Amino acid sequence: MGNTGSMPETFNAGDAVDLAVLERNGFVESRHAGSAVVLAADGSVVTALGNITAPIYPRSTLKPFQALATMQSGVPLRGPQVALAAASHTGSRDHVAVVETMLSAAGVTAEHLHCPAAWPEDADARAWLILHGHGRQPTAFNCSGKHAGFLWACTENNWDHSTYLDRSHPVQQRVAEVIEEYTGEAPAHWGVDGCGSPLPAMSLTALARGIGKLAKSPSDRNSDARAATVATAMLDYPWAIQGHGRENTVVMEDLGIIAKNGAEGVLVLAAPNGASLALKILDGNNRAATLVGLTLFAAAGAVEVGAVGAVLQKVVPPVLGGGSPVGSLRLAAPVMALLD
Repeated sequence: MGNTGSMPETFNAGDAVDLAVLERNGFVESRHAGSAVVLAADGSVVTALGNITAPIYPRSTLKPFQALATMQSGVPLRGPQVALAAASHTGSRDHVAVVETMLSAAGVTAEHLHCPAAWPEDADARAWLILHGHGRQPTAFNCSGKHAGFLWACTENNWDHSTYLDRSHPVQQRVAEVIEEYTGEAPAHWGVDGCGSPLPAMSLTALARGIGKLAKSPSDRNSDARAATVATAMLDYPWAIQGHGRENTVVMEDLGIIAKNGAEGVLVLAAPNGASLALKILDGNNRAATLVGLTLFAAAGAVEVGAVGAVLQKVVPPVLGGGSPVGSLRLAAPVMALLD
């Protein structure tokens, strides 16, 4: 684990490589180092940068597997409900409306949600709450769709609603089984995610393997039909996975590949044929993840280079000075070398 003491840990700076730099006025101001792996459709390693075997917390990139576990627990998710169960949404009124249909179908209310109450990231939804005298809401938290799915599983199986986040709870046991089945790796460590869900640590290679297998399931006649439903719904309802204009949503809309960010600089990408990517920015900053991830995916031939360039123009944040462009977030040398 790259352990320097008694505490488990992820890879260190010596195992990472520069993935992106922020340039301001001709001066490299910041560097984003990390590790990344691209797998071919058959699961073989195409590209490896940094340490791809050390454990990382996948954070919200696990949500597609958690949604699958929910469906395997008998929850009849349909359409955008499937996507919301796999989402890190912005809390728009459309997002919250779908979450509320899930809670209603489960026979519970927002008070049963154990995710924290939050203001929506969506500005219009936040303004609506303030205008109507409301404060932070658990349904506005980005993980509320996943939690609503867990509660619905409890209802379908007569499981306890109050303990649904305990690792020993049946729904979390099912989640753990799904994650290990799809990634092919037993968790190296367990923690608690920001929303309160159990959080397994695993290698980037295992994470990429898992999301690749899920993405390929619609074309694999031997796959779980519910896995195919999760993969298809993510691409059919990309607005539900994050939000209009947000990077994951734009990538899925424009490129037809699964894209899912996780907190602390984690990203997974997966094409319908099963080619996949997983990366971790070591400093935990997500701003370079899509730039690096799509570039590596294109360099490996998993997605068309020209199409990636058009998407990056939409989602890579500008570097401004006094409101005007003065630099750029750009690829570091180890990534650029793969484009030659």
